[in-house]
Amino acid sequence: MADTEVLTAEDVQALQPLYAAVIAALKEVYDPEIPVNIYDLGLIYELTISKSREVHILMTFTAPNCPMADQVMAEVQEGVKAVPGVTDCHIELTFEPEWDRSMLSEEARVELGLDYDEDTYGKLDE
Repeated sequence: MADTEVLTAEDVQALQPLYAAVIAALKEVYDPEIPVNIYDLGLIYELTISKSREVHILMTFTAPNCPMADQVMAEVQEGVKAVPGVTDCHIELTFEPEWDRSMLSEEARVELGLDYDEDTYGKLDE
């Protein structure tokens, strides 16, 4: 996707259902070691869709040495490409910033029994 591509308000509105469908597809991909989908785990750092409906995903893993990284990325690729309207999917892997538990969605925290007040209890990784 070209960095210079600018979406108009109309483009954004037209792409909104596609964003929702791509997010739904990402929520079908689960971390093999944690019973939570990768979207709610906070592994998706960036999701962009071009006018030509190419999806670009910047993502990470809970650990740089994840033994299932290739399988998870293949599931993301297959799932997103299967969304009607998506023309292509590009995945970029990063470990900056490093993932930590503060990136979990509220749903993931509840699912994992980590529903807590961070101000009271502090960060889980400390």
